[in-house]
Amino acid sequence: MTVLTKCLAPNSLVSVVGTLLLTADERTRSRYRHDLSNDLTVYLQLPRGTVLRSGDLLRSDNGDELFRIEAKPEPVLTVTASTALNLMLAVYHLANRHVPLEVTETYLRLAPDPVLKSLLIEQLQTQVTEEIAPFCPQAGAYQAHGHKHEHSHSHDSHRHDNSH
Repeated sequence: MTVLTKCLAPNSLVSVVGTLLLTADERTRSRYRHDLSNDLTVYLQLPRGTVLRSGDLLRSDNGDELFRIEAKPEPVLTVTASTALNLMLAVYHLANRHVPLEVTETYLRLAPDPVLKSLLIEQLQTQVTEEIAPFCPQAGAYQAHGHKHEHSHSHDSHRHDNSH
């Protein structure tokens, strides 16, 4: 079994052993076993709190293998609106409910939810399409540092005052 322990920034020029197609939820798991279609099993052993994004690279613990992360198409609601204001109002109402949300200039995407679908159509005058598509929700204010890539960090340049 290959153990993947390091997350690296996207690089389309590097050669990879394989691609991991993961749902939005699966990209938030730092410990997980994946059985790939080519009879290869990989195990994620990443720092807690790591959130993977489509295009990220994962390196094996022995440094010999690289795998690319891709967003797996999954059931979603895609929201569009006839005006930018209606789309912004939808963002406002969904954000107040702390709904994982993919935000673009022309559409929003969220996990299927019949109550939210009804709200979006009936009260916010948006168009909602149920489809299967990659879902890449925004990290959010509290997850901004959850996306971790390998980097050096030295404590030699500053001191920690432990006197309090």
